[in-house]
Amino acid sequence: MQEWRLTDAKNRFTELVNQALSSGPQTIRRRNDWVVLLSKDDYERLSGKKPGFKDALLNPPHSLAEIDVARDPSAMREFE
Repeated sequence: MQEWRLTDAKNRFTELVNQALSSGPQTIRRRNDWVVLLSKDDYERLSGKKPGFKDALLNPPHSLAEIDVARDPSAMREFE
């Protein structure tokens, strides 16, 4: 993680954002305070955000052609 002083981060903001996107989180220091700039992907990975049901249906991680939808040919169970 690269460390930036606040004045440098303000003056070179575009470079700071590019570094966060390509190299990972960047720390910014103002006196005794610290903040971390990270990409949205890194944030979602760290926060544990998972896609919702709708997102899972619209953007499956696999092809639907890979799912076996063949019916089980065995006899049904008996009932009373």
